[in-house]
Amino acid sequence: MNMSTKLISSLFLFTLSHFASAQDIAGIWQSVDDVTGAPKGQVEITQEADGSYTGKIIKITPRTGYTPKELCTGCPAPYTNKPILGLNAITKLKHKKDLTYTGGKILDPNSGRVYSLTAKLSTNGQRLHLRGYVGVSVLGRSQIWIRVN
Repeated sequence: MNMSTKLISSLFLFTLSHFASAQDIAGIWQSVDDVTGAPKGQVEITQEADGSYTGKIIKITPRTGYTPKELCTGCPAPYTNKPILGLNAITKLKHKKDLTYTGGKILDPNSGRVYSLTAKLSTNGQRLHLRGYVGVSVLGRSQIWIRVN
């Protein structure tokens, strides 16, 4: 293999790996209030050993008219009375195909409710469209989170 072929191969592999990492939901995401558009906090999504994704609340953003709770008082076990900061709000989210993730659960620490979760990553990897629901997806609520670079 000559030098130019090696260089082209290296550039191709670098580009491919960069594209692949942009298509992964792992990273830090800014959650946004679906009604006001105000930042709510940050969630760090990581991939577990079994391939599923978990999202931990790493920052709570104070906003006008809202005082964040410190503990998940109305939440079911195992979240009951746990600090919201550091809580795994997303669990068991799995990559299905392309940019789609399904089978997860998401906890709303304000209401204490746990919802089924699907997510879809935007093609540029900068927005995560989340849909939390009970029963069927049409009976739910959507949010768009923004990747923190």
